[in-house]
This record gives sequence, C-alpha cells and structure tokens, in this order.
Amino acid sequence: MNVSQKCQYALRAIFELSKHEGQKPLKAGQMAETQGIPARFLEVILNELKQGGFIVSRRGAEGGYLLARPPGSITMGEIIQFIDGSFGPLKATEDETASGSRGTADAVLEPVWNQAVRAASAILDRTTFASLVEEERQQATKQAVNYTI
Repeated sequence: MNVSQKCQYALRAIFELSKHEGQKPLKAGQMAETQGIPARFLEVILNELKQGGFIVSRRGAEGGYLLARPPGSITMGEIIQFIDGSFGPLKATEDETASGSRGTADAVLEPVWNQAVRAASAILDRTTFASLVEEERQQATKQAVNYTI
C-alpha cells in the first residue's frame, strides 16, 4: 500500500490539530513548522480537509483551524481514503489482462496480497487520532528523565 506525500501531510495536520483539541484555533504556519510541511502545500491540504468536513476554519487575528469532530471519531483510514482514495485489493494491470499473460503465481499471490491490504485497512480504520495523541504522550512520559535519588 502506498500513501502519497499529500496524504502523509494530511495525516500530520489532523494529528497536530488533535493534539490541540479544546484549545484556540491553530494557525497553518504553526502547523507547517511543527510538522515539517511546506506551508503553501499545507494550505491546499487544509482546504481539502475543510471541504471534506474534517476541519473548520476561523477568520481573524485569533483565527486558524480546528477539528470539526473529536479526534476519537476520526481514523487514519478515513483520512487516507479521503485523500488518496480506496487502497483496495490488487488487480491485474491492463497489459496483463489484455495479453492474458497473468501466470499461475499471480493467481496464487493475489489473494495473499488482498488479505494483507484488508488487514492493513482494518488497523487504519480503527486507529483514531485520539489514540495517536495518547500514544505520543505515553512515549514522551517514558522518555522523560527521572532525576530523583
């Protein structure tokens, strides 16, 4: 399964917004800097996420972006499917279909690849951004140095 760079940036943007849930709107520039996303490209992605109903924007000096829904109700799979489309089962290429050149190995391997795609999809469809934020917090706690004696 390939996830485009655009989709990876969209996932980072939703993650950053999830970390700031319940706070004031987050500026695109701040998101771009924190997540290492080119600012101009991020604006395009944020507009697309806004049209998809994942985020809302607020205008003005105190404006910025907020999640449209709680991070516990937004999954990685949902964002990937919205940005990149379905990452469904593998299919024969047009050349293979036209020439009839699909070998017996392809007939045997294809179901395994399809099963792998379904398994990956299931994981992404149940991974919420709230769980990712919690995972980051737990990792930060584990990495904190304890200086008590």
